[in-house]
Amino acid sequence: QLGDEFADSSVNVISVDCTIEESVCSKFGVRGYPTVKYFTDETGDEGEDYQGGRNFEDLKQFTTETLAVKCLVTDTSGCSEKEVAYIEKMQGKGADEVAKQLARLEGMKASSMKPELKQWLKQRLNILTQL
Repeated sequence: QLGDEFADSSVNVISVDCTIEESVCSKFGVRGYPTVKYFTDETGDEGEDYQGGRNFEDLKQFTTETLAVKCLVTDTSGCSEKEVAYIEKMQGKGADEVAKQLARLEGMKASSMKPELKQWLKQRLNILTQL
């Protein structure tokens, strides 16, 4: 449910079955089930254990407040330098080019790619839908 809620956002929600993916769970220090971990630039590669409530509303609130990227075309203070550069580039293009890029990126959403590339794809989609 959380994954569906944030499907078109900057957040990736991933479920791992530790009875099958033992090496992944070992790598990230998962010892009890269920364990919820989150990853940001600040948490490092091993992430942090989520300690909040486990119902949907609590998870949604935490994700929105802590994990979702808040880059707005009208207020770039929450944007990375890369996002600002992309905003400036796309604002210089016509509506047809913006629509073309949006369609191209929408078509790539289901493709398999590295997490950082998937993140950048979502960031660009976020920007283009605001233009």
